[in-house]
Amino acid sequence: MKGDGAWGYAFIAVALIVYALFTAYPVFSAFLISFQEYKPLGSTYIGFDNYTATFKDDLFWKSIKNTLYYTILTVPVALLLSFLVAIMILPLRKKLQTVFKAVYYLPVVASGVALSLVWLWIFDPMPGGIFNQFIGWFGAHNQNWLGSSATAMLSLVIMAWLSSHGASIIIYLAALLGIDDSYYEAADLDGASFLQKLWHIVIPSLKPTTLFLLVTAVIGSFQVFQNAYLMTGGGPDHATTMVGLLIFDNAFKYFEFGKAAAQSLILALIIALVSLFQFKFLGKDVDY
Repeated sequence: MKGDGAWGYAFIAVALIVYALFTAYPVFSAFLISFQEYKPLGSTYIGFDNYTATFKDDLFWKSIKNTLYYTILTVPVALLLSFLVAIMILPLRKKLQTVFKAVYYLPVVASGVALSLVWLWIFDPMPGGIFNQFIGWFGAHNQNWLGSSATAMLSLVIMAWLSSHGASIIIYLAALLGIDDSYYEAADLDGASFLQKLWHIVIPSLKPTTLFLLVTAVIGSFQVFQNAYLMTGGGPDHATTMVGLLIFDNAFKYFEFGKAAAQSLILALIIALVSLFQFKFLGKDVDY
C-alpha cells in the first residue's frame, strides 16, 4: 500500500541523509575538485591537468608499486593466519571461544596511535628494541628497521602480519560453525583424516567467506595510511610511501587539493577494477 511505502522511506531517511552528506557529496565534490586548481577563495578550472601531472609523477607510480608490494605480502598471510587461528579456536568450549575472540579482536578497537607506539618500541634501532634483542640471540647486529630503505617496508609488513586479524578470525569462526556436522560424520564413516576433512569439506565450504575477506582485505591494504604515516612517514627515500599517504601529503602538506582529488579517484578506479577481477575470476564456483 502507498502508506507502507511512505513509512519505509521515512525509516531509511536518516541513513539516506547521512550517506548523501558524508559519502555521495564528498565523492561528487572530489570529482569536481580534480578538474580544478583548488583555492579557498576561488578555484580555477584546468581540465585534465591534475590527471596528466599524476600520470607523469614518478612518485605516484612508486607509491602504486609500494602499495602493490605491501598488498601481495600482507593479504595472503593475514588470511592464512586468521584461518589457522579460527581452526584452533573451533574445538574449544563456547566460553573459551568467546575469550579468545575478545582477545584477538581487542587490537581492532584499540587506538592506532597506541599500537604504533608499541611497534616503535619493538622496532627500536637501539639494543633495547625487541627485534634487535631477538636477532642478537643469533649473533646478528642491530638493525635500523624503520630508518633503512632495505628494511622499512618489511617492518610494516611484519607489523601487518602480527596484528589486527580479529575481525577475520571472528568471521572465519562463524563460517566454520555454520558447516553442517553431517559432512564430518560422513567423512568419519569413510575414514577421512583431519587434513582430508580440511581440504574436501572445510576449504570448499568457506570459499564465499574467503572471497569476501580477500576482497575487503585488498581494499583495505590499498587504502593503508595509518601505519605508514605513524611509523615511517613514508620514508626513508619514499620506500614506504603508499598511495593513501601520498594523497594525504598532497592535500594537507602541499595543499594541492586538485591533484590529491585526482589521485584519490584514480585509486578508487584501481580498487574497483581489482575487486571486479577478484569476483570474476575467483568467484566462478562460489555459491552464496
